[in-house]
Amino acid sequence: MLRVDAFICLVQKKSFIKLYTCLSSPHEVDNRHMLLSTWKRKQNGFKILVACSAGPHPTANSYLSTGTNTEKESSAIDCGLEEFSWPSPNDEIPFWKKDFPLWDVSQEVFDDTEKDPDLMHIIHATAEMAPIAKVGGLGDVVTGLARACLLRGHKVDIMLPFYECIQKQQINGLELMTTYNSYHDGQWVPTNAYRGVVSGIPLILIEPSNHFFKGPAVYGGCYNELEAYLFFSRACLEWMQVTGTEPDIIHVHEWQTGALPLLYWDMYQCLSIKKPRLLLTVHNMEHYGECSKDQLSKCGLDGSLYATIDKAVDDRTIGHNPERLSLLKGGIVYSNAVVTVSPTYLKETLCSGWLASTLIRNRDKYHGILNGVDTAMWNPATDVFLPAKFHAENIEGKRICKHYVQRGLGLAPNGSLVGSCLSNDTNRVPLVICITRLVAQKGLHLISHAIKHIEELGGQMVILGKASDSRVEREFESLTNLHNQGTSVRILLTYSEELSHMLYAAADMVLVPSIYEPCGLSQMIGMRYGAFHL
Repeated sequence: MLRVDAFICLVQKKSFIKLYTCLSSPHEVDNRHMLLSTWKRKQNGFKILVACSAGPHPTANSYLSTGTNTEKESSAIDCGLEEFSWPSPNDEIPFWKKDFPLWDVSQEVFDDTEKDPDLMHIIHATAEMAPIAKVGGLGDVVTGLARACLLRGHKVDIMLPFYECIQKQQINGLELMTTYNSYHDGQWVPTNAYRGVVSGIPLILIEPSNHFFKGPAVYGGCYNELEAYLFFSRACLEWMQVTGTEPDIIHVHEWQTGALPLLYWDMYQCLSIKKPRLLLTVHNMEHYGECSKDQLSKCGLDGSLYATIDKAVDDRTIGHNPERLSLLKGGIVYSNAVVTVSPTYLKETLCSGWLASTLIRNRDKYHGILNGVDTAMWNPATDVFLPAKFHAENIEGKRICKHYVQRGLGLAPNGSLVGSCLSNDTNRVPLVICITRLVAQKGLHLISHAIKHIEELGGQMVILGKASDSRVEREFESLTNLHNQGTSVRILLTYSEELSHMLYAAADMVLVPSIYEPCGLSQMIGMRYGAFHL
């Protein structure tokens, strides 16, 4: 029985399973059988008609007045708050950095999910995984997809670099599994493979003995990032060969693992790994993985062999000296199937951008499947980061969450707490949040405009995000200095998984001002937590 409220990713994952099933055949793929069909299902008398993904079914309704002015709406809520510990902006430790209980969301999912008849072993090779190594939506999607496939009976592993900054406390049963050597730039580098479990999802962490993946953040370390991910791509395959692991599907994500299909078909498939088929998911076409021939050669491939229009050359550099390669293009060409994160984005990428010609040549294996959200991880009824839980039948906890965030950030209106009750005044000031990477794609000028406009209208706004560009960082630091002393706007130039959960729970509205968005998860998560998106 389909449970939309518990598992909104189901249809998205069914579409992936169709691709997985077709790809797992050792014979040449017949792409006609990978066309995604409309799927129908009845649940509680409602017909659900979806193509690829239905998007989230919110567990929390909006608490805005229905206009009936009932006694319940007009009275303050007695929440039993006498002993509630409210945060303050003057606290030595910010409220989102306190100790939270370990959250094994695998205990929150339903166990009656329909199982697939043909079960497979799927390995994801990725640069991100939520919540332990997350920068953007890539980490959320990988975790949600892995969990969904596990629930349908498949064996799933996620292979991830063992970043120095990784949140080890959230990994259960972390132990050294294998020590082996993997090639880089003429040398065999001693490498450790660790096994662990994150929220019920099996994880394999790859740790080289050199300086790769060292630093305080997932990206932007003091090492050559491109060379590090070339090493990681080969180290994943080397581990499979050393351990005799042959999954049905190797699912690679973004340019960071774009070289893995090249390495597989031109090296490891000729050695001992014969079974797997390769699936690439492109989350954002703007990240190409630009690479020189010499850099590609450092992972053991002859870079000059891939500098052709039908392989991995960056079309924009043809005729230049030197020409450049694109790891993303190479991954598209060498994968058995390619998926992007929405049908609309598929159409857009076929019509614009320098990769359009490559995608058109590979149109038969290119598919658009709409992202969903991990409804086990994003669930206001069980979210351990929230000061109070809530759901569709009882949304009082959302009011507490809003006041909690307002108090902690210094935005709470005077007189909002009367004894053990929350006054309705605390909820009459609309709270708009914007959780985003501060890059041009996300509409930075619109964020700046929204700050001014919302403040003029008497609302409140909280922005949570990091900038990788120093110019953008300076611009938002100026906005921070201008606005953060008042009681209307807070700009936090960082990212915190814990705080992001609290902000979604506190928000009345979620601002998504992107210039373009391949899919976008913020609006889905916002609806899940009872906020509508702008």
